[in-house]
Amino acid sequence: HVQLMEAGGGSVQAGGSLLLSCNATGYIATKHCFGWIRQAPGKEREAIATIDNEGSTAYADSVKGRFTIARGYAEHTLSLQMDSLTPEDTAMYYCAELNGPYSAPVGLGYLIGFAYSGQGTQVTVSS
Repeated sequence: HVQLMEAGGGSVQAGGSLLLSCNATGYIATKHCFGWIRQAPGKEREAIATIDNEGSTAYADSVKGRFTIARGYAEHTLSLQMDSLTPEDTAMYYCAELNGPYSAPVGLGYLIGFAYSGQGTQVTVSS
């Protein structure tokens, strides 16, 4: 089992930035993919970013060019730098981990339903 803990959520005005971080513990396979999922009020979960073992990344169109996923210096840590935030980015953000040799683009399609995820951190963007 994998445990994930997110941090860094909060409230920001439109156009602002936030940095989310995540620490993962437990059984993490040598080949794995980390990612971020979000869920806005009244909407389904959306996989927004992944990073694989090679450091390759993939993004949903809704965040491409504004969000950046990266692995941390410490093992099994990662971050999500969110820039140019809009009210449409308001959501609960979840860190996710997918065991297996998934590339970042493929992993993006498996994050929901197949990955471990944390308890989430709230991001609120006001206009």
